[in-house]
Amino acid sequence: MIELKLRNVRQLFNSMDPSPFPEKDLDADAEEFIVSWARELPRHAPLVLLVYLTDSPAEGDPARIIEEGVRTYFAHRREMAHHRLRQLLGRGRGSLVIGLLFVAACVGVADVIGAMSKTTLTDIVRESLLIGGWVAMWRPMEIFLYDWWPIRAEMTIYQRLSTADVRVVLHA
Repeated sequence: MIELKLRNVRQLFNSMDPSPFPEKDLDADAEEFIVSWARELPRHAPLVLLVYLTDSPAEGDPARIIEEGVRTYFAHRREMAHHRLRQLLGRGRGSLVIGLLFVAACVGVADVIGAMSKTTLTDIVRESLLIGGWVAMWRPMEIFLYDWWPIRAEMTIYQRLSTADVRVVLHA
């Protein structure tokens, strides 16, 4: 359970965002607080966001406003993270094609140089080409082995928060 104590509904939302409440961005500090607590909780446990409000809004149901706002915001954040992941994997595929072509060219040139003569200089050039070709594979390997995990974890957190049970308690 993630507990949040607020004076009023407006504290939860970004005051600079001109959108109506359900579409408003959450306040950056509130988002950071909610997300950091969600990361701390067990991954498969259902999330509950419990919001204590001191002041009841003059109009509208605070529970509905907060629930819609939180769900809409985190669903949008999940979609943005999904878009970033698709872009990253697309860049990885492009980098992989370029890297494979470059490593193939380097290996081919290195074989030609190695077949031409066996001197220390040609051995150095041959090995340098092989190393350079494999270094070109660094970025695609980094993308496919490591870079996508944090974005995927972000998507999971945002998905959990977009479906979290939101409860509002008016508290004097």
